[in-house]
Amino acid sequence: MRTTKGSARNKAKNRLYKKAKGYVGGRGTLLRTVKETVIRAGVFAYRDRKVRKRNFRRLWIVRINAAVRERGLRYGDFIHGLKKSGIDLDRKMLSEMAIADPAAFDAVVEEAKSALAA
Repeated sequence: MRTTKGSARNKAKNRLYKKAKGYVGGRGTLLRTVKETVIRAGVFAYRDRKVRKRNFRRLWIVRINAAVRERGLRYGDFIHGLKKSGIDLDRKMLSEMAIADPAAFDAVVEEAKSALAA
């Protein structure tokens, strides 16, 4: 006797429809369009997980640059001074310090300046 895919196919379709929940028009109801849209959405999601990291790094650098220029230094010189002085803070932490704790950030900038002068 011939076997059909039956419940397995229905389960697979339902998985796709669940992923396409909330999509407008045929993108949420027509199987072929749902498949295309779900695949494309997955591609965008994968790509943008990488892009989000890049964007945040850019934001942190802009914030650090603005804070450092107020204190009479350029971003590149500041980072170079940090490396020379052995301060191991990442850009996220430096950005947060510049916003939330300017006094501590001032101390870090002074360390970087003194390392550059030496």
